[in-house]
Amino acid sequence: MGWLDRVGDQVDALTRARALQEASRSAESYVLLERVIRTTTDPAARADALVQRLSALINLGRTAEFTRAIEEASAAVRDLAEPYLHGHLNALAALAAHHQGALDRCVTHLVRAARALGAVEDPDRDTAWGWHDLAMAYSYLSFHGYALGAIERARQLGLTAGIPEETFAAPGIRLRNAVALDHNGDSDGCLRVLRDVAADLARFVRTGRADQLRPSSLAAYGYAAARQAALGDQVETDGDAETARLISHGGDSARARDMRQLGQVCLAVAAGRPIEAVARLDTIHVSTETLGAAEPARLRSIALARAGDHSAAHRADRLAFRLAAQRNDRLRDVYIDGIAARIDHEEMRREAARFEGEALTDPLTGLPNRRRLERYITAVVTRGERVVIGVCDLDGFKAVNTRHGHHSGDLVLQRIAGVINRVMRRGDFVARYGGDEFVVVLPDTGMSEAAEVARRIEAAVRLEDWESLVPGTPVGVSIGFAEVSGGNGLRDALSIAFEQADREMLRAKSRPRAS
Repeated sequence: MGWLDRVGDQVDALTRARALQEASRSAESYVLLERVIRTTTDPAARADALVQRLSALINLGRTAEFTRAIEEASAAVRDLAEPYLHGHLNALAALAAHHQGALDRCVTHLVRAARALGAVEDPDRDTAWGWHDLAMAYSYLSFHGYALGAIERARQLGLTAGIPEETFAAPGIRLRNAVALDHNGDSDGCLRVLRDVAADLARFVRTGRADQLRPSSLAAYGYAAARQAALGDQVETDGDAETARLISHGGDSARARDMRQLGQVCLAVAAGRPIEAVARLDTIHVSTETLGAAEPARLRSIALARAGDHSAAHRADRLAFRLAAQRNDRLRDVYIDGIAARIDHEEMRREAARFEGEALTDPLTGLPNRRRLERYITAVVTRGERVVIGVCDLDGFKAVNTRHGHHSGDLVLQRIAGVINRVMRRGDFVARYGGDEFVVVLPDTGMSEAAEVARRIEAAVRLEDWESLVPGTPVGVSIGFAEVSGGNGLRDALSIAFEQADREMLRAKSRPRAS
């Protein structure tokens, strides 16, 4: 039984309002919801209408009205014992807080939303949409791993509830992941993700499901194609006209308007009109939250480089890099200021401690952390699968921190994480073990295949442009692999394998390197 089945009044109007928002017609939905709020006497109907109204305001970008809308919705939801409604409200409040630049409140709401949605005993269609909105909030805050996990949860719940797969395709989440890679200097990684997004759209077209995609998804697919073309990559569409048509979708969403404007810049670059692209950038204003504060500067750099003004392109690129780094710094500051302490003061001490204890992602690189790595290896070995583990340790990292500072060291770690991820095979697992040490897990693999993986990682790191990131400070990697033997107890087998891999890594580090 869904949430609206428990609402006693205005069900048809609330269902209609929800359908309008799913179709990116938020302005019409807002008018309908205002009427419900004024006329209903049912507390559940009023609470649902107020939560939906907050969603419409966020979609319309009416930032000045967020605070009051959150207060009114919170007051209506507070006394209702409905985990879905609390989860959905907090997911939307996180989006609103992000729009307002209040990252500490945003993260607090993310924690609350995940807990509330996870507590729903009988997930349904409404719960799926709650996870969708939580995924969007994670994505805008650059928690890309969490975003992908949440949208997959939404997709699975949606399929169970009869919602087509394409409804929760959410290409915007992977699009933001892609441009974030580009802003941090990993254009190859960006293109890899953009190609995956294009392949998804081609699959929907091939199976006759493209017409069922949400308007906001079509706009994101269009921008992904335009961005791919701006980087000089071959795009599998019917040309600029088709890409422009996709970008024109998105309804009255403020984010869609931003993507339309930036998409036209990308198309101008791709069509060999870089001066027009720069002129467009000079006249438009887009929200920093749509694709990150660095996106306009990065597009300006690409356009100027195509126009032959490489000095100005370099300055614009450095600005994009700084803006992206500032975003990462702000996220770290949120945690340093103590989000957990704020939640503790709101009578969530145990839950906050549990959330911190179960965190499975490294906040700097976005990779799985040591705890998640240990769980993964344990699960693989328990299933009786053959597995090889590799220890990767950076060469020259101490010099990076000494010459350029720890901020540059963080940027190197982020770049290394992207490089290793980029060359791994489907099904391989990469984690940050601690410091400048990374671990790769190769399921169903022998040592000869592991040696080939090591060569690919070493070559990718060697060919990376470290000079532009940390001038005069070369960066390399030493790798050691070992197979986990099933002959000992699980804990002993893992310990022995890690010791062997560590020894092999140290031998690799001591060997002379080709210049």
